[in-house]
Amino acid sequence: MADGQTKGQVESRIAALTGTFVREQLGRGPKEVRAWIIEDMILIRLKGVLTPAEEKLKSDSNGRYMLKQMRMRLIETSRSVLEEAIQALTGVSTISLHADLSIRTGEQVLVLTLAEDLEARFRK
Repeated sequence: MADGQTKGQVESRIAALTGTFVREQLGRGPKEVRAWIIEDMILIRLKGVLTPAEEKLKSDSNGRYMLKQMRMRLIETSRSVLEEAIQALTGVSTISLHADLSIRTGEQVLVLTLAEDLEARFRK
């Protein structure tokens, strides 16, 4: 992590790289991405992640189930790309990544737990 950056600047860079990650992995990026550093966690909220085809799938229960499973599988298979990008930016390794998708709202939430308290670096 470059010296002199504020917590807000790093959070903004995390949000930008997450938007790029989603766009590269799924071919379409979210409408909005926000990121927060909270002690040894990074919380990322992505709004407007569903494609028009996925919006149609969510109208029936089998489609909702399939959609959620597919999105979770895509995150799982490409998580190392996101984790490496976060580590390159922050200098802190990721212990785990948790993800969930709301089919109803079209929001996705990612929570990364880190090997150390990243927020403490900004308290100095």
